[in-house]
Amino acid sequence: MKVLVLGAGVVGVTSAWYLAKAGHEVTVIDRESAAGLETSFANGGQISVSQAEPWANPGAPAKIIKWLGREDAPLLFRMRADLRQWSWGLRFLFECLPWRTRANTLNVLRLAIYSRARLQALRGDTGIEYDHLSNGILQIHTDQKEFESSRARVQMLLSHGLAVSVRSPAEVIRIEPALRDSQVRIVGATYAADDESGDAHLFSERLAELATKEGVSFGYDVEVEGLLKEGDAISGVAVRAGGRRHVLSADAYLVSMASYSPFVLAPVGVNVPVYPVKGYSITAPVKQAAAAPSVCITDENGKIAMTRLGDRLRMAGTAELASYDASISEARCAGIANRVRQIFPDAVDYTNVKKWAGLRPATPSNVPLIGRTHYSNLYLNTGHGTLGWTLACGSGAAIADLVSQRSPEVEFPFL
Repeated sequence: MKVLVLGAGVVGVTSAWYLAKAGHEVTVIDRESAAGLETSFANGGQISVSQAEPWANPGAPAKIIKWLGREDAPLLFRMRADLRQWSWGLRFLFECLPWRTRANTLNVLRLAIYSRARLQALRGDTGIEYDHLSNGILQIHTDQKEFESSRARVQMLLSHGLAVSVRSPAEVIRIEPALRDSQVRIVGATYAADDESGDAHLFSERLAELATKEGVSFGYDVEVEGLLKEGDAISGVAVRAGGRRHVLSADAYLVSMASYSPFVLAPVGVNVPVYPVKGYSITAPVKQAAAAPSVCITDENGKIAMTRLGDRLRMAGTAELASYDASISEARCAGIANRVRQIFPDAVDYTNVKKWAGLRPATPSNVPLIGRTHYSNLYLNTGHGTLGWTLACGSGAAIADLVSQRSPEVEFPFL
């Protein structure tokens, strides 16, 4: 079957890979000049299965109120005269109910476990390199109350087979010696030994190269203008490339356009609760190897991920609802740098940082939208929020199963 994939981020590229391995004739198009240049370009870099709990949880509303007016707040709502933003925000509050949070966490956790296994298998089969490390993720806490809450969640993770343990401050230093120089007091941590990390952009780029060898065609600098429908099916995609308008046709269509998916889907009556949540990252060269972490670090109180990518340190965090504004806030980047400098004072050259901001395609629940729409040949793989890199291989493998009329191997509320 001919399948046209819209979007060449990490989710679109992994989808194309698994579709091709399932025997389909696959074409991928993207408005950028190469794979992984938007949301996947400079994310936190963590395969964080142990951090499946969504932003929408019972403690979130109080924190949002506390953070109002703080430009460096981990979660910041910049209210706009935007009905979609308000609708998304109200649904976010509903998803903060305890029973909703638990259901959403379990759904994401099952997919994340499956996805990590698929990534490991892909790496074993292909030998793909993307600055990956398998040293686990250490989630450090500087607030005793939040640490106690985190300890309470460990039992649920253990019940699903995750290797997660609670660690004392002394044990934290043994796991990551570079934390001995931290200027903030660490009261404890949880350690997920099986979690991983890697450069999502490099992975997307190199998997696209491997997919090309499997027969996948990639069309770059192609702007999607809209879907064309005929009865209960999609008949084609109107695109613009090289200054000319074309219509591309296939047997099946997969939308993986991240935060821009709603603009393509709404005109044909498919309304999805995906809204951009802007995140920031800074990347700096490692100055002293012994002073920089080799284990992934998540600062739970600062909501910042620190990931070693070869001779670089990626520092990423914050969530900002600011519509489709992808501009870089110097204050937000400075907030990340200042916090990391407190934890790893001599790790990197803080005067030589590359700044980035990207729009995460988030659903209010943080559960992605994967599966078929009410059109017989239109599929979605979007809305992964903060966990796109974590869930990419699992959702790509699952959508390939669904397009192939097979039942996916993982329990998940597919569309």
